[in-house]
Amino acid sequence: MRIGELAERTGVSVRSLRYYEEQGLLTSDRSGGGHRHYAAADVARVQYIQGLYAANLSSRTIAELMPCAESPSTHNSDAALERMALERDRITAQIDDFLRARDTLDRMMEVTRAHREALENGTATPLADGSGFRCS
Repeated sequence: MRIGELAERTGVSVRSLRYYEEQGLLTSDRSGGGHRHYAAADVARVQYIQGLYAANLSSRTIAELMPCAESPSTHNSDAALERMALERDRITAQIDDFLRARDTLDRMMEVTRAHREALENGTATPLADGSGFRCS
């Protein structure tokens, strides 16, 4: 099938499919006129790649996981699962960082709300040490 048909069957843009090829995630045969041709199995391959991108994995990490799809074996599956677990741990750490940042922002919003209320009541004092945080 040609690139447009693969794009249509997978819901992925032609530009993305070309990018996948540039990254070594997808290969095609070329016609005499230079047109890309893909196998029917490439539909599932693109869907697998899309799933990994949806999991916020980089193209480099996805390339490391492709042997599991290209050469199925218990060894390749185990290696893929181990790599995915590392990525999951990385994402979990990012989530923890975001939660801490959100909690800090919630506390700062509470301080700012209290300060705003004090401004309305005429009892405001400088926030923190008065080093420049002002919201008027």
